[in-house]
Amino acid sequence: MSTSDASEQVVEEEAIVKLYSPAGLARLGLALLAACGLPVQSREAPPKNHAPARTSTTPPPDVPSRAPLVPSPASPAAPDTAAPVRIVAGASATLSGGSAAIAPSPVAAHQGSLVIIGGGLRGDNADVWQRVVKLAGGKGSRIAVFPSASGNPERSAQTIIGYLRKWGADAFLVPVAVRLTGSDYKKNADDAALAKKIRESDGIYFAGGDQGRITKALLRDDGTQTAVLEAVWDVYRRGGVIAGSSAGAAIMSSTMFSNPKAVLAMLQTGIADGRELGPGLGFIGDDVFVDQHLLVRGRFARMIPAMLAKGYQIGLGIDEDSAMVVNAQREVEVIGYKGALLIDLSRAEWDKESPHFGVRNAVISYLDRGDKFNIATHMFLPSNDKAGGRIDPTRTLGRGPVFSNDVLGNSAVIDLMERLIDSNQEEAIGIASGNPRASGSEVGFEFRFTKTPDSVGYVSSLAEAYSVLNIRLDIRPIEITRPLYKYK
Repeated sequence: MSTSDASEQVVEEEAIVKLYSPAGLARLGLALLAACGLPVQSREAPPKNHAPARTSTTPPPDVPSRAPLVPSPASPAAPDTAAPVRIVAGASATLSGGSAAIAPSPVAAHQGSLVIIGGGLRGDNADVWQRVVKLAGGKGSRIAVFPSASGNPERSAQTIIGYLRKWGADAFLVPVAVRLTGSDYKKNADDAALAKKIRESDGIYFAGGDQGRITKALLRDDGTQTAVLEAVWDVYRRGGVIAGSSAGAAIMSSTMFSNPKAVLAMLQTGIADGRELGPGLGFIGDDVFVDQHLLVRGRFARMIPAMLAKGYQIGLGIDEDSAMVVNAQREVEVIGYKGALLIDLSRAEWDKESPHFGVRNAVISYLDRGDKFNIATHMFLPSNDKAGGRIDPTRTLGRGPVFSNDVLGNSAVIDLMERLIDSNQEEAIGIASGNPRASGSEVGFEFRFTKTPDSVGYVSSLAEAYSVLNIRLDIRPIEITRPLYKYK
């Protein structure tokens, strides 16, 4: 076969992959129905397994303003969906070539990398385990394992050490944990020999559990850093990797949840600094808030009031069995099973004096695995399988209202966002409420997701997987009458 024939065959095979993906087949069917003049039915949701913000006393609008989705004859042509395009969350200025940017965030003066894992990391998740070892230097690299957060430190540490050794690392236990049997964690945290051993390692791994135990073990009573924590920072500054899962991810920002209420209760009664919120270790910098177990547990909704209370404009939340890899240039890459939510509150407004939480003009984006986002420049780059898959807003797939009666449910928020971005609808509604069989009335919340001129979606050529950027989010309290239903 000649070189030209082989090249043509590769192109044909790639085209076939794109055409016969679930999204490609759906689009083909939609086009055939439209060509025949037949009605197009509603799209059903795919099955799932899975500066400080401004204050305002003005309630969120019933219908946020938005430019029409279908352009008039005088409107610009639809974007070239085959061309890779860089997009930014919360864009306020457009650059040449269709890219967008906002004022950059300060760059942290660190040379190392972070692997922020959302919890529930499976032993067979090679993407994440291999990346931790690779960033530490590969085979033979020394990784210090901190089981500080765990309720059973010995077991937790040995499990993690086993997986790290499986992928070639020389991992060892750091005996600084509140619940480690037969060990004085305060004494060990300031042990010079142990600190030297950690300082000479290539990477750090924080186990999951209770993040409050990590700060209790590594910070002195007066809030200063122990010798062991100073050694951890030295590893990071020298170019090493710091990885952490669940509680080990929560400590990555300078503020973390410490003893939080349930997500709905937090919206109903508010967040108190010093009770639900406490100081983290701040490896990612002071300008980004981090949360974990995000999509499975609907925790995006608790991130927003916490960020507003502490003045954060950018928040990153990672789901279970997935990770965000942050390099020295502050570029975030999503790897593993699922994805991450990016929350931008740079233009958000809220009434902090209101007895119930509400916010308007927040911006939310879903970063799927393989996607990249730069914290410093606020630029987004889709994964390779989505590079030519930017959704044309004039030729969307879905029809009919987009709604969820449990927006805090497992992955419900990204289901809504995916259905909205590939729909002819301008907004989606999600409701958060408590027990439907309770009596009387209760305060619930409406989550209104709205497309704006900045909203962009990408769909994979290989699977029905989306990246969704710059969706406006307004949250307002509502009264819900109970019981929600009665038997006939």
